[in-house]
Amino acid sequence: MKFALLFVALCVAATMAVPVPDSDAQVLKFDSVVNPESYNYAYETSNGIQAQEAGELKNLGDVPGLSVRGSYTYTGPDGQVYTVTYLADENGFQPDGAHIPSTA
Repeated sequence: MKFALLFVALCVAATMAVPVPDSDAQVLKFDSVVNPESYNYAYETSNGIQAQEAGELKNLGDVPGLSVRGSYTYTGPDGQVYTVTYLADENGFQPDGAHIPSTA
């Protein structure tokens, strides 16, 4: 009898340890503010993905431009947590993260 209870408990524990597929992830938090010349948003999902971004219009002389700063975090297939921060402006997309090779 004790063996049967132990077996059932182990089966339940093993079932609960199975990771949730990304397609089944739920949005836990979402915030967004949109203004005429700027915006920002942030979200978090049940599978550990987090992202935030803020953008604003810039005056680049005769041409308007957009400056965007943000970051995102996710767990890769290897189980490691990756975080990328970035700036995107008139100089292009500039990502930074411990796993991204440096150009310097």
